[in-house]
Amino acid sequence: MRTTIKITTAVAAAAFTLGLSACSAPSDTSSSSEKKGKDADPEATLVVAASPTPHADILNFVRDNLAKKAGLNLKVREFSDYVLPNTATQNGEVDANFFQHKPYLDDFNKKNKTDIVPVVNVELEPLGLYSKKVKKVSDLSDGSTVAVPNDATNEGRALKLLADNGVIKLKDGVGAEAKLSDVEDKKGIKFTELAADQIPSRLADVDAAVINGNFAIGAKLNPAKDSIALEKADGNPYANFLAVKKGNEADPRIAKLAKLLNSDEVKKFIEQKFSNGAVLPAFGPVKG
Repeated sequence: MRTTIKITTAVAAAAFTLGLSACSAPSDTSSSSEKKGKDADPEATLVVAASPTPHADILNFVRDNLAKKAGLNLKVREFSDYVLPNTATQNGEVDANFFQHKPYLDDFNKKNKTDIVPVVNVELEPLGLYSKKVKKVSDLSDGSTVAVPNDATNEGRALKLLADNGVIKLKDGVGAEAKLSDVEDKKGIKFTELAADQIPSRLADVDAAVINGNFAIGAKLNPAKDSIALEKADGNPYANFLAVKKGNEADPRIAKLAKLLNSDEVKKFIEQKFSNGAVLPAFGPVKG
């Protein structure tokens, strides 16, 4: 998970709706149904928005291997940014989404006056620092350029990773909610703020870059081998989860999908497909 592309929510929503009318058949979604939540038709298609990797990979595995037996008709719709999946969920264009962690969702809901809620944790993607110019963190020095995600939650997470590895120093008491203004000592580091999905393609333009796990995978980076610093998984609050618009948590289709996403089969799939440690199973209820 990720960040926002610099477009307004209103524009994003309009673009998304136009895209649906132009290229999607009415049968693509079940969200036009008047019945929601526990009254939703359990046989209607469940449409879930997801980032391509690893979220759509996991959902496609469920769709192809587990959903039919569970009586679930699942459709996966892929998005490459972090605005449209929430916008589409709020507007009812899709039934749910799977791409984000709690700090990001909390920030999104607050800024956009949306009421999207988490359902169940599924996986964690450790954030990493990557470089094509230096081989270790200590090589970063006065004048080095570092790219970080430009959304509030992931930028704070990135700054904490840099601080934990001695690249910068944050003000006392500041953690993953850090902003650039909270950097007490930049040690000569120059920051470039970019949308998270754009950072992998700009890696060669900077000395180092903090890249979200899903975008690192999509760029064929191996977190275990290619990163020069990697976020620790133990006690990490950034697990990614299935989310819905408030009031739809009791949808029987959502309940089925949540159970499948926390199944032994999905755990095995994640561990085998992402054996490099780029994605880790993180099942259970969402805290906070």
